[in-house]
Amino acid sequence: MAQPLQRSLADESPPIDPTAIQRAYRLERAKRRARVERAQARRLAALRFFTVLGLLLALSIVLSLTIWQQIQRLFGL
Repeated sequence: MAQPLQRSLADESPPIDPTAIQRAYRLERAKRRARVERAQARRLAALRFFTVLGLLLALSIVLSLTIWQQIQRLFGL
């Protein structure tokens, strides 16, 4: 019966991919760019949120003052 060929792992070196380093750099640059874009999007979202919140607060104050003025005029307070 034939015996399987036994290979020594120490004798074989892994094949070298000449583009592996460039691909790794490209991947890291893409990760960094995505991280920066997410941080910028998060800042812009916070700015939009507080702007809308401020506008709603101002609108509710104006509406409350207008309603109060109409109540005073209607009932003569």
